[in-house]
Amino acid sequence: MPILVLIIFVQIGAKAQIVDSANKINDSTNSNKGLKIEVHDQDILGKDITDIVTHFFYKKKGVIQDSNFNPHKFNYSFVPAAGYTLQTGFAGIVSANLGFYNYEQKDAKLSNIATSVTYSEYNQIILPLSANIWFNNGVYNFVSDNRYISYPSSIYGLGGKTDPNKARTINFAGLKLHNKLVKSFSTNWLAGLGIYYDQFWDISVSDPTTKRISLLIQKELGKSETSVGPIANILYDSRTNQINPATGSFFNVLYRYNATQMGSDNEWQALIVDTRKYFKFPANSQNVLAFWNLEWLTLSGKIPYLNMPSTGWDDQYNSGRGYIQSRFRGRNMSYLESEYRFQISHNGLFGGVVFANVQSYSGDLSSTYATLLPGYGAGVRFKINKHTRTNICLDYGIGKNGSGGFYVNLGEVF
Repeated sequence: MPILVLIIFVQIGAKAQIVDSANKINDSTNSNKGLKIEVHDQDILGKDITDIVTHFFYKKKGVIQDSNFNPHKFNYSFVPAAGYTLQTGFAGIVSANLGFYNYEQKDAKLSNIATSVTYSEYNQIILPLSANIWFNNGVYNFVSDNRYISYPSSIYGLGGKTDPNKARTINFAGLKLHNKLVKSFSTNWLAGLGIYYDQFWDISVSDPTTKRISLLIQKELGKSETSVGPIANILYDSRTNQINPATGSFFNVLYRYNATQMGSDNEWQALIVDTRKYFKFPANSQNVLAFWNLEWLTLSGKIPYLNMPSTGWDDQYNSGRGYIQSRFRGRNMSYLESEYRFQISHNGLFGGVVFANVQSYSGDLSSTYATLLPGYGAGVRFKINKHTRTNICLDYGIGKNGSGGFYVNLGEVF
């Protein structure tokens, strides 16, 4: 959940803490210096927030930070923070990240495990645990995305023409267990299988609304929803940095089949196609022009309401800046976003971004997209880790009918 605004950054071990799976190790000509992370798509590392804090507090003590990542031990960061989003209101978060290598060779890929605890003004609890682990000399990649949420949330109905003034608040708890194993079969290409499990329970309408409307909503949602079944995945990823890509392409196709034999309430099939492209613009600069297309489609069956494609419910909760999470929902979703990221300070500590997106949804029984729903905005970037190019991202997005608000991320939106 993107909520970081005020942050205290604590690093234990080496500096390259918030990691991506495509960072690699260089050979060192001096064995006493150890191995280093390559600086992808950068002529110089520049400065990050840790450099500034170190200079301010330790400049008189002669403290010199080691900029090398030590591949022979675990390296982690710890981040307590506070923030605000449209969906959560004010919230507090404690986040931790662990980076390590499972093997040693020149093109070794960095593994990472991340978790956090979030409690919001609206009594929401969010507990994610994710992992991206490479092994067998980088041939296999285990990807795990797990979350527990206790989540009062607004819903607006289905399709793209819902009334923003007719939101209804529902309470529910949810468990997400998405795990897959993929294997490399060619340069930058991987394919594999997995199991996806989603469960929502204790679903109830909490708005002081009429009894008739409450009964209709409760009938549509039910008291619980369970979806479980196998997935098949094929992807291409030529990005050298997945946290803050400067160049490269990402193409991911995931097919999901939910089977009643495995415990699903309904049998349904879905297809998600996620495409991203990054260019340096101008070519000799550190500025980046990025594009993102997400097609989230229901192929067959009756998909449970809370599993339907919806604003801000992609895996990273990042789609649809300009609108509150769950603002639009439908049987199918088509989403396109473009973003221009540029440096403000010469040392790379501060940057900016402008963005625009458009989303469209089909209703419950219709396969026709009803209307285009644009959003746009701008934001600033503060670099907290120059080795992985990790930024704190603070954006303001604007949508239709007076919709708008702040959106904050640790790492780029896409």
